[in-house]
Amino acid sequence: MASNTYQIHTVGFVRSVLQRTEDAPKQGDEGAPDAWIELSEEMLEGLDGIVAGDQLIILTWLHLGNRSVLKVHPRGDVNQPLKGVFATRSPSRPNPIGLHRVSVLEIDPARGVRVAAIEAFDGTPVVDIKPALS
Repeated sequence: MASNTYQIHTVGFVRSVLQRTEDAPKQGDEGAPDAWIELSEEMLEGLDGIVAGDQLIILTWLHLGNRSVLKVHPRGDVNQPLKGVFATRSPSRPNPIGLHRVSVLEIDPARGVRVAAIEAFDGTPVVDIKPALS
């Protein structure tokens, strides 16, 4: 594996009722709760222009993922044959970046953004927020 390294800085953290990875649904539309994306104070200005109803892509760092895994049973189902992680949405992968398309429910200029149905658990680092393109 290449030894190139790059730094990623968190912009905030997910604040959710989901406390453990095993409690999180596999995808947001499978019963995930609403949650706050709490931004660090110096990042709050970056929310300017986002309003309730917008669609965002939240990029998270799945910090508990196993970075040495290259093959998994899709959706953790051992009855399915192993596949390469790049063909799955597994949180275990060389760079555990989570990708979550969410709807904005509320903006709090002193806290961050409340979003609908995100499958990340409480304390998951957020590394970026981008508008979703149609």
